[in-house]
Amino acid sequence: MTLYTRFAAHIDAALDALVAAGDLPGDLSRANVTVEPPRDITHGDLATNAAMVLAKPAKTNPRALAEKIAAHLEALDEVSSVSVAGPGFINMTLTDDTWRTELSAIHDAGGDYGRSTRGAGTTVNIEYVSANPTGPMHMGHCRGAVVGDALAALLEFAGHKVIREYYVNDAGGQVDVLARSVHLRYREALGETVEIPEGLYPGDYLVPVGQMLATEIGDAYVGKPEGDWLVLFRTRAVAAMLVLIKTDLAQLGIHHDLFSSEAELQAAGKPEAAEHDLRARGLIYDGMLEAPKGQELEDWEPVMLPLFRSTQFGDDQDRPIKKSNGQWTYFGADLAYHYQKAQTADALIDIWGADHAGTVKRIVAAVQALTGGKTRFDVKLVQMVRLMRNGEPIKMSKRAGNFVTLADVVNEVGKDVVRFTMLTRKADAQMDFDFAKVVEASKDNPVFYVNYAHARIASLHRRATEAGIACDTVDLSRLDTEDLALVKLAAQFPRIVDTAAAAREPHRIAFYLYDLAASLHALWNVGNDRPDRRFLLADNPGVTCARLFLAEGIGQIIRNGLGIMGVQAVQEMN
Repeated sequence: MTLYTRFAAHIDAALDALVAAGDLPGDLSRANVTVEPPRDITHGDLATNAAMVLAKPAKTNPRALAEKIAAHLEALDEVSSVSVAGPGFINMTLTDDTWRTELSAIHDAGGDYGRSTRGAGTTVNIEYVSANPTGPMHMGHCRGAVVGDALAALLEFAGHKVIREYYVNDAGGQVDVLARSVHLRYREALGETVEIPEGLYPGDYLVPVGQMLATEIGDAYVGKPEGDWLVLFRTRAVAAMLVLIKTDLAQLGIHHDLFSSEAELQAAGKPEAAEHDLRARGLIYDGMLEAPKGQELEDWEPVMLPLFRSTQFGDDQDRPIKKSNGQWTYFGADLAYHYQKAQTADALIDIWGADHAGTVKRIVAAVQALTGGKTRFDVKLVQMVRLMRNGEPIKMSKRAGNFVTLADVVNEVGKDVVRFTMLTRKADAQMDFDFAKVVEASKDNPVFYVNYAHARIASLHRRATEAGIACDTVDLSRLDTEDLALVKLAAQFPRIVDTAAAAREPHRIAFYLYDLAASLHALWNVGNDRPDRRFLLADNPGVTCARLFLAEGIGQIIRNGLGIMGVQAVQEMN
């Protein structure tokens, strides 16, 4: 039990005592009662809104209720003082020994400090990346890949079982375009001079695929009608692209548990099953869409289509699941895909590019309908990354074949720099990835700043060993108020993990690590002007050992946080 969960239990016990005394009704919901650091650190170490939340439903004065709760909290050995602020906020100041005990708890838990059981073993399916299988990964895919992978690790750390899934869009027109492009490269490999026409994929990454097919099947499909070779070339091209995609993702440390094929999903009749289920519940009906506004009526043909009643779930119109030619719409195929996923998970998360924002409402409605509202479903939108070099944006075009691949970027700056940088802003905020900035050795570069903090901590142990300082025993009473301020921030890590997991926002880990690193650097830098504040004091081994213990605790949390982000903590800075 971490410090924050322990104090949540203390507050629960105080409320139970008030219920037993008849000062509170016993049926009040405590779901919104929180324990968190006060916004102003001068108010204390912990704050709770218990009185503010419960006073109204209890029909009592919030400040009077706060005073009663405070009386119970003041009796705790871990608490040095309690105050009631404003209309009823309760602020607590903890004893120094409480923080020393928490520092020991960080050491004892090691790599598990911050790990929680919030998820209670429930299964979460996270679908991320899911780029069309038409080429290698580029930086347009990178951010969603990192956000999804870090979120998966975060949810596992918070006690969930996680399924990492990649949805292979291999049933659309784009894979037919891919097959035609590969057929041209196949003919080229057999000695024909070809030109890649507008609308096909011109990238050189398809040359090896064409050569492979030429070696395997010879000229069997030269000069033959498209119907003879399209399916074969499509299948082989998609398989080759998936090998390329998996290799690119592996360079980022990303590995999915499942690769689900849209084509296989449709061949297995999953869309029909989803339609049958929803029709049985009156959520799909046959009807006609209204004519598009501003469009001439002669250009619009009224057609009966199967429509999903998405307006019942907040959408602005009902949505067709099939086209007039009988093929499934993107929405119809997505509906079936989510129908399948909901059978195997308690919650679903999709990581989508921000350009898909317009389809969120309808798919959320569909999942709500399919699961009867029992399955939590979140769609996290990720803004594109603008790739910069020398202050100028790099233009990318897959169709022109001149895009910057993910592998190019990882090879230049490293996996860890790429992963950390992708988490330094909220996923739905715009981001520039500047090659110069992400490797800059400055406070303005979070990647460097956090790693520098860990490297500094690692250097302390090397220097202590060189100085012959041995810490067989550690007296944490030698840590004073300035030292313990760092422990107070460190102790927030489990709470940050829980709130980040609940909000599905892994960037909160990166933000927290930056703040923790800044506090470590600040404490370190005090020693530049005040020698007694240095971590290593040759003439005071007692204080030195206590501060080394403190530093190692901070280093452990940095490693734990970076581990969630999929980043390796560095021991030395070049």
